[in-house]
Amino acid sequence: MTRTHITTVINGDEVDFLAEDSTSLLDALRDEVGLTGAKEGCGTGDCGACSVLMDDRVTCSCLVFAPEADGATILTVEGLADSGELHPLQQCFLEGAALQCGICTPGFLIAAKALLEKNPDPTETEIRYGLAGNLCRCTGYDKIVRAVQEAAIQMREQ
Repeated sequence: MTRTHITTVINGDEVDFLAEDSTSLLDALRDEVGLTGAKEGCGTGDCGACSVLMDDRVTCSCLVFAPEADGATILTVEGLADSGELHPLQQCFLEGAALQCGICTPGFLIAAKALLEKNPDPTETEIRYGLAGNLCRCTGYDKIVRAVQEAAIQMREQ
């Protein structure tokens, strides 16, 4: 198997790693880089648990080969917190009990961040649409939507 040298910017830091051409970005993030926040829920891009921002686009990392990330800028859930302080989305998810098992949470946080960057004052319908690529089997969606609404308020006030 051919291993490719990949250089990316992940969570603001330049990162170099080797990965086989057939390795998914999800597996490379977890196994080569040590970032285990993104989860494999389905392996087919249907659940959103493995979502990352790749060049500012929500991307299912299970569907991208690691070499495709060469030169890209990637944000994972680990990159949301700033100097040990939780991002407002993370804090609102905690305070609003918008998570249970945690498998889907990283993907929801990434999708919500992308949504709020484009639309800092979304309606409930816009939030539900923005999170539509993410599935949760534990909490339902109302607490997740409310957490995103509260985070949007807090982020606008900052």
